[in-house]
Amino acid sequence: MMKLYSALARALAGYRVDVMFGLIGDANLFMVHSFVHEQDGRYIGAVHEAGATLMAFGYADLTGKLGVATVTHGPALTNTLTGLVEGVRGRAPMLLIAGDTGTRSRTNIQDIAQRDVVLPTGAGFEQARTPDTALDDLAIAIRRALVERRPVVFNVPSDFMQAEVEFHEVPLGLPEEQRIQPDPAALSRAADRIGEAVRPVVLAGRGAIASHAAVLRLAERIGAPVATTLKARDLFRGEPFALGITGGVGTPANQEIIESADLVISFGAGLNPYTTRNGTLTAGDRVLTVDTDPQARPDVLADSGAAADALVDLLDRRSTLPTVFRSTVTPAVDELGDRPSTAPGTVDVEIALRRLDEVLPAHRVVVSDGGRFMMESLRFISVDDPRDFVLPANFGSIGLGMGTAIGAAAADLSRTTVMVCGDGGFMHGGITEFSTAVREDLDLIVVVCNDGGYGAEHIQFVRRGLDPGLSLFAWPDLARVAEAHGGEAFTVRDTDDLEQVSKVIANRNRPLLIDLRLDVEHIASMPSHG
Repeated sequence: MMKLYSALARALAGYRVDVMFGLIGDANLFMVHSFVHEQDGRYIGAVHEAGATLMAFGYADLTGKLGVATVTHGPALTNTLTGLVEGVRGRAPMLLIAGDTGTRSRTNIQDIAQRDVVLPTGAGFEQARTPDTALDDLAIAIRRALVERRPVVFNVPSDFMQAEVEFHEVPLGLPEEQRIQPDPAALSRAADRIGEAVRPVVLAGRGAIASHAAVLRLAERIGAPVATTLKARDLFRGEPFALGITGGVGTPANQEIIESADLVISFGAGLNPYTTRNGTLTAGDRVLTVDTDPQARPDVLADSGAAADALVDLLDRRSTLPTVFRSTVTPAVDELGDRPSTAPGTVDVEIALRRLDEVLPAHRVVVSDGGRFMMESLRFISVDDPRDFVLPANFGSIGLGMGTAIGAAAADLSRTTVMVCGDGGFMHGGITEFSTAVREDLDLIVVVCNDGGYGAEHIQFVRRGLDPGLSLFAWPDLARVAEAHGGEAFTVRDTDDLEQVSKVIANRNRPLLIDLRLDVEHIASMPSHG
């Protein structure tokens, strides 16, 4: 017999939860203490519950494994809602262990109907029904999070935690992963459409990353250039007929090639409005989709690799001739053109990011926050493998990058995690958790694209001839803020500073913030890729 809080900690350790993120309060502090001191678990305490939830998201998104966070009740839970929506839309397996007010309490100021708060986010909800059933309920919550690939909140009333229970192991009973084989009839119809195409393009999304070789082999077989979604960026880097990212951040010349296709064969791609340029790519029923998610209503419901291999075999048996399309196109290189000068004390964002891409540690994980700066940073800060790229922008929010980066950094201690954000995003959410990265001694580099305000809103004001002053802020010196948190910092104001940044990166021994001072008027005058 043991206290429920100890039993839950022991069960989590038994499920090989190696790190828990969170913020402790009345309803979860003893469970966290037991996880650390009785089970030798690692706990990373966040400054804010939003940060804790995003840390679990970053861990889950990078590794594909269960990301675990814990908070107490009431306002602690409501602070997690944006992170829960992010996890739902990012299809991240996450477990949020939430305390709840006592079952006998009607007067607790933090009482709220927690199920009613959680369900509109799209997250799952599992209630600890009684102290004696709580271990079984926990197993159900974990199983759901892993199978459904979304956050599940496990809700435990605070008075349950002190109950004496008998510990017992509960197997998760997870199904074995299997490749979904394509239906022969669907495959035949797909081969018919491919055989009729004159200008095919193969598009790979995140669901096709593991099937890179098979998808590339099909593209070669049919004479198609290849492109990726943003979340599969750099998958085909170095290939001679790679068109890069399709959608708003892609090179305009390459977007013209993609949009000229009479058939786009999409593997494991979500085809959201950003990828399709608000439907331009999918107009005219010219997309052939392959996906494992039946809710996406794909033309071929199958694993990307299995479908690509089967299509190559079928096209060979039919003696279908490849097209000459890719031999007629020349993918554009994203070269640095003529650049107007920037204001004194600032650097050109494109020049600065290209330089950072060269000098940042090559063996890295890259996390991008949301914001106007993404139009440049997503083009120039690269990764070796798209699985090393985490983008917490599924809910369209800024300020989610720092928490996500801490979770990613905690998941992989062997590499440097680089988080790129705007100054607005850093002040919105990053500043609160930078001290957490310092406290945990994480190998983290934060690059802040600092134009002194909210760039997207500034551009809208300028282009309409309105006063952009509402979008500008007199932020504190971000380098001094980072140093006050115990980290290192370096401000880049000119090309001489940019040349020094490689030494700063090489000599760092704590989390580092690089403050790129940018000219907001210069950015407003740049052409948009959206």
